[in-house]
Amino acid sequence: MYGTLVIFVFAAVCSLVFSLILRFSSLNESSLQLSITIASFLVLFSGGFISGKLSGKKGWLSGGATGLLYSAVMMMYQYLGYNTGFHWEQLIYHLCFIITAMMGGILGVNIYSRK
Repeated sequence: MYGTLVIFVFAAVCSLVFSLILRFSSLNESSLQLSITIASFLVLFSGGFISGKLSGKKGWLSGGATGLLYSAVMMMYQYLGYNTGFHWEQLIYHLCFIITAMMGGILGVNIYSRK
């Protein structure tokens, strides 16, 4: 649960930073798309990492659960808040997000395991 909380806090901070950049510069949203995607993957990796670190075992499961919870909340937010469904491209992104969080969980367990 802490990993998911970290993801949402970091995502809110990144959203604030990117919105300020868009507001006070001449850049448009399409020019920042790659930066936003990279930030999203880093945020999910760090959330999975923290989840794996705190669980201490089965990092793939804790990271995957963290990524899955994030994706489920985003799906519900989009469907209930904006009344729109998911497209195939978004499903692929969220599958990659879950895999990235899993990799973070695996690394979090293995870096902080005591042998």
